[in-house]
Amino acid sequence: MSRLSRLAQLAARVVADPQAQVPSPCVSVCVMNPVTGWCEGCLRSLAEIGDWAHADDAAKRQVWRTIGKRILITENAA
Repeated sequence: MSRLSRLAQLAARVVADPQAQVPSPCVSVCVMNPVTGWCEGCLRSLAEIGDWAHADDAAKRQVWRTIGKRILITENAA
């Protein structure tokens, strides 16, 4: 299973379960793509990464929704 497939599955679970604690999408592949501005590992922007520790669960779920959209963009671009 590819990294993006695993990330997509986790994103779907996090968004679907509003009761669970929201996990970080970090996979310790911290390389920023110069074209998209997204981390190659978790597809978050620098602002999203920096804000994560102080974000509430609703904001974190919104980041996960955004990651889901970015996965589709990334897969379609390949």
